[in-house]
Amino acid sequence: MAILTFISDFGNQDYYTGVIKGAIIKQSPNINIVDISHEIEPFNIVNGAFVLKNVYKEFPENTIHLVAVNNFYSSEDNRFIAVFYDNHYFIAPDNGILSLVFEEEMPYECFELEYIAYTNFPLKEVYSRTVWHLTSGRPFHEIGDALDSINQKIYLQPVISPNQIKGSVIYIDHFENVVINISKALFDKVGHGRKFHIYFKRNDAITKISHHYYDVEVGETICLFNSSGFLELAINMGKAASMLGLKIEDIVQIDFTVV
Repeated sequence: MAILTFISDFGNQDYYTGVIKGAIIKQSPNINIVDISHEIEPFNIVNGAFVLKNVYKEFPENTIHLVAVNNFYSSEDNRFIAVFYDNHYFIAPDNGILSLVFEEEMPYECFELEYIAYTNFPLKEVYSRTVWHLTSGRPFHEIGDALDSINQKIYLQPVISPNQIKGSVIYIDHFENVVINISKALFDKVGHGRKFHIYFKRNDAITKISHHYYDVEVGETICLFNSSGFLELAINMGKAASMLGLKIEDIVQIDFTVV
């Protein structure tokens, strides 16, 4: 049975996800649809890409990943694409979101999907038809016109100096844990095992990296590297983003002791 994951910014209040899923099941009744999240911040491709990048590898090879974040509806200048990358299939608007998921620009197979904007909600037809093509055993290269590249976007990158890393908040989860674009690999590379101070807003500096949320008392602030390998600010049994006044793109700075 084919597996299809679905991620969108539609929310759970409206009927949009149901329309698309119904159309897909009608054409491909044996498919197993797994909802990743429909609570991606509206139009926020960075938010959507972060979630998708951290989850798709957990699924078997040849899984189809359906992406509906910041979707196109009627502009003739926009397009939908199907991509085969890392032994997974991705169907998405070509708005740059997949370039944030992939770790390299090429090589991967990429095709433009036929898209006629005769309704204000073309995703139902485009996505259900594409999923049917992928699950019916038809050759991937017949799905549309081949493309040499896709729309490219880039994440905000940390600013690095010999004794400092300036990162920024890239994601806030349901518990209001705050994820910063500083990886453990980068932290180790710049820090070389030195002592450090982590500064954010006007809060007291943190001088220790913990391993578990419960390493501090309830209500205390903690820094750790999460399961994705990124630096995370959290409060044990609390909401770090609200309580610390942090939001997306806010700066978090690490100063290392000068030796």
